[in-house]
Amino acid sequence: MKNLENKIALVTGAARGIGLTIGECFENNGAIVIYSDLPETPPKNIDKGKYIKLDVRQENDWQNVISYISQKYGQLDILVNNAGITGFEDGFVPHDPENASLDDWRKVHETNLDGVFLGCKYAIKTMKPKGVGSIINISSRSGLVGIPNACAYASSKAAVRNHSKSVALYCAQIGTKIRCNSIHPAAILTPMWEAIIGDGEDREEKMAGFVKDTPLKRFGTKEEVAAMALYLASDASGYVTGSEFNIDGGLLAGSAISP
Repeated sequence: MKNLENKIALVTGAARGIGLTIGECFENNGAIVIYSDLPETPPKNIDKGKYIKLDVRQENDWQNVISYISQKYGQLDILVNNAGITGFEDGFVPHDPENASLDDWRKVHETNLDGVFLGCKYAIKTMKPKGVGSIINISSRSGLVGIPNACAYASSKAAVRNHSKSVALYCAQIGTKIRCNSIHPAAILTPMWEAIIGDGEDREEKMAGFVKDTPLKRFGTKEEVAAMALYLASDASGYVTGSEFNIDGGLLAGSAISP
């Protein structure tokens, strides 16, 4: 069934990983998807006509992208705020509460939180005339627990969780059917993890070590995250707003683990 037939969707951080898989899932279910990310040119697996550069930290970029979508399609039905960073993209730097620098703290929040704020702001403005839409914010398991050595990332993702609820309540308060929910993945097998695990003879051993405290004893998949996003984007979730959805193999169900 084409759950998203005739719906226009924008996905941020969609050049690879979870964002790309969500976009593909939406397309397979009937949506017209605009993939967005930092590079000027799209990756090989995204058609040029479906891709647009978007630095989620820059309000001008958001204004340009929303203007493009409004002029070309006349509406925006779905926004997935997926773009995010860990703070370790350029190598290890201290991210604990004592030694993290203010610049590094701000850099993580600028992408993970400011980007979501701007996305929600302009999605609401664009969805209001039609009075209906779905905003899906990709938070993290780290937004629900403390992460001592990645405090900026955990803080930013916790803020995304809370802001999603504020957006949901605001949109209901002003009389729209615009919904906002957050998804909280734990260990999902993405290119980031592939770089850590590698493809050597000890790959399976490494993978087992990373998920040994997960009740289901495995990594999640990008497709499993996309399936949750599909539900939240579709009319099937019309009574769901201000909610959070953990995709963590039971990690937060009450098992005794260290962060």
